[in-house]
Amino acid sequence: MRKIIAATFVSLDGVMQAPGGPEEDPVGGFEFGGWTFHSFDEVAGTAMEELFSKPFDLLLGRRTYDIFAAYWPYQKDSIADVFNPAIKYVATHRPDSLTWENTQSLGPDIVARLKEIKQEDGPDLLIQGSGDLIQTLLANGLIDEIRLMIFPLLLGKGKRLFGDNAVPAAFKLVKSQATTTGVIMATYERAGEIRTGSFAQQEPSQADLEWRQNWK
Repeated sequence: MRKIIAATFVSLDGVMQAPGGPEEDPVGGFEFGGWTFHSFDEVAGTAMEELFSKPFDLLLGRRTYDIFAAYWPYQKDSIADVFNPAIKYVATHRPDSLTWENTQSLGPDIVARLKEIKQEDGPDLLIQGSGDLIQTLLANGLIDEIRLMIFPLLLGKGKRLFGDNAVPAAFKLVKSQATTTGVIMATYERAGEIRTGSFAQQEPSQADLEWRQNWK
């Protein structure tokens, strides 16, 4: 079974919008495009190389696809060498306008198509950017692994990685590392259902019972 892996840059307050540059995604008046630039170091670069070292297909939302399709076919570097030949699965209402080599539309039912693809033989599916698509996948429990690069910044507003519609699920931390600039890199794998418990005393006081009643 193929895994869906979301690899995402995110600020401390959960913003993932326009990490690469001011022109990338100014939607909503976002003012801090390119917020990852000054925090990258050799450690982060090595982690990115490792991410792209194994075979993968790309899974992209339409906006991210357009950004990538206007850039990577014209580059000659190690990332272009793996992005360009990879199969690109794209969530789009305009499949006829997909021109980047090896690109396929996910069709009208994205969730159903991805469930089919996950059952097929092939490499894992790697999400880059694609915030709206990530929300759809989280809402349907389709993301198997989350690789975060958490930057020591508060951006205040912008498109966020986690919205309110994600299916509740537990994840386990399988790898973590910090860079020289304070970026935390953490990999989480899906780990079943959420387990709950309570630190409350077995016999609550009258004051405990009263505040519980008031907060219902």
